[in-house]
Amino acid sequence: MRVTGIYENGVTLAPAGGGATRRIGSRTVMWAAGVAASPLARSLGLPLDRAGRVPVNPDLSLPGDDRVFVIGDLAAISENGEPIPGLAPAVMQAGRQTAANIVRKLRGGATQPYHYTDKGTLATIGRAAAVGSLGKLTFSGFIAWFIWAFVHLVYLSGFRNRLLVFLNWGWSYVTYSRAARLITGMEPNLKRLQAPESKT
Repeated sequence: MRVTGIYENGVTLAPAGGGATRRIGSRTVMWAAGVAASPLARSLGLPLDRAGRVPVNPDLSLPGDDRVFVIGDLAAISENGEPIPGLAPAVMQAGRQTAANIVRKLRGGATQPYHYTDKGTLATIGRAAAVGSLGKLTFSGFIAWFIWAFVHLVYLSGFRNRLLVFLNWGWSYVTYSRAARLITGMEPNLKRLQAPESKT
């Protein structure tokens, strides 16, 4: 099913292959948007996946032109038939692999296929709270948050960046302040948001 309409008091759904729509009434609607690739992919004239990404060769090169490599949100990468998750660690590994492959090509050598190593997952979910997994081990709460903060700082480039982020986090933690993250624009047209009249 895919969402075909979002209204103030519900959503409408339709089967992916077409067919009759279905309405679900709700006072609260939450939408978790998917990731779409840059429109640049369409200019390549290549077949794209459903999210607009470019399927790549095992070494992350462009099909039909091994001088061009595609990584990040623009690349549809799979390994052993399984899609590689669109996470920062996967992209960082792809970047290192691509850099090494470019050096190999410049030296007249053969490129190596990309292999993703899952080092675990961490996500902050609130003040001093996070969730994480490492293989079959899962953890949450303050310990997960502390590990998340440590890993985040380690992967920042440069001592100055690490220090500034650490001080900023410390200040925010002590003062309970949060940076303002606002999406501003035109006021929504409430008439447009009204659910259509049911004809049953």
